[in-house]
Amino acid sequence: MQNTESGHLSIRKGDMVQIMAGREKGKTGKILRVMHAPNRVLVEKLNLVKRHTKPSQKAPQGGIVEKEASLNYANVLLLCPKCNRGVRTGRKMSGEKKLRICKKCGESL
Repeated sequence: MQNTESGHLSIRKGDMVQIMAGREKGKTGKILRVMHAPNRVLVEKLNLVKRHTKPSQKAPQGGIVEKEASLNYANVLLLCPKCNRGVRTGRKMSGEKKLRICKKCGESL
């Protein structure tokens, strides 16, 4: 995935993506958060890490908490529903609207 000329990433919150590299390679999940400055994304229930937390108002018990760690944006591809795999994306103008399209099958994402 590349940055577009406006500097925005072509993956948004709520998109389904496939992990292309790392220990979660081949798995799919939903984007929870996109961090634009460091080019990183959080994927639901993937790339889990354990964090030790002190007791606080939020977690009165404290202890070991499992949470999602961020992945580099370059290691995820948008999932095409028709191809059923991670694909590179292109842009296409539909009237006044920009659409993301699958480079493999041309399907609108």
